[in-house]
Amino acid sequence: MAEEIKKGKIFIISAPSGAGKTTILKKIINEIPNLYFSVSVTTRAPRPGEVDGVDYHFISIEKVLEMFRKKELLEWAMVHGNFYGTPIKEIEDKINNGKNVIVDIDVKGFIRVKKFYPDSISIFIIPPSEEELKRRLLKRAGKTKLDKELAIRLQKAKYEMSFKELYDYVVVNDNLDEAYEKVKSIILKHINE
Repeated sequence: MAEEIKKGKIFIISAPSGAGKTTILKKIINEIPNLYFSVSVTTRAPRPGEVDGVDYHFISIEKVLEMFRKKELLEWAMVHGNFYGTPIKEIEDKINNGKNVIVDIDVKGFIRVKKFYPDSISIFIIPPSEEELKRRLLKRAGKTKLDKELAIRLQKAKYEMSFKELYDYVVVNDNLDEAYEKVKSIILKHINE
């Protein structure tokens, strides 16, 4: 008789833009075995260095509409004029084969995924202060003062942070290495349960 495969776990990671989430996630994916990044679909163009199928599945609006019709998306959002979504099949295939999955989504996506997968483990990463977040957003954009686009991102970040209490864990990223270690220890604790 074949041995039953233990179902994998889903880890939801959210953070406002500029909190350091992407840096932490890339390091974790490279260090924890049997942990896979759920590759979202997006209609935006690839940024320099991004690889289709690794960072995102870069798709057309027509493909998005087809995925809607077929109910193939677990969650989706329009962000800064571009569509992002999480394909259900990719997550189901991995967890049903005993693999653990990290889903990188915003707070609205978190609520939807948590509804479908109530046992998922959720982690919200925040900057140490609003001032630090503003500084990071300016640095990322290569600007010295807040313009309209950055003001919108900062407002969205404040809105997203108002949901942090709904998450299982909140990690403050005031030191990247320490925040990484905290997120890693949370994930390993749940993988090893």
